[in-house]
Amino acid sequence: MNIDIKGVHMDVSKRVHDYMNKKLKRLHYADDLLIDLLFTLTQETKGYAADVNINFRWGMQAHIKVEDFNIIKAIDQLFDKMDEKITREKEKIQDHA
Repeated sequence: MNIDIKGVHMDVSKRVHDYMNKKLKRLHYADDLLIDLLFTLTQETKGYAADVNINFRWGMQAHIKVEDFNIIKAIDQLFDKMDEKITREKEKIQDHA
């Protein structure tokens, strides 16, 4: 699985990068389902936006975006939504098989 983390209008600090790596362990069950996780962290005038493009092995793509005043809370919300989306897509594929 390829993972890319980039910052727009901000530098991704070591603290944020380490926190995201810690959260990625939570998605370890989906390593064989995913090709790419492309994260973009953006500093905006009224807070932060965290979004991700997920590319699944079977060609499906998903885009999830979360906004918050705190970058850590935005990352937490993003991973919660990612977990739900990956689980839902995994169940769809298992139902078809």
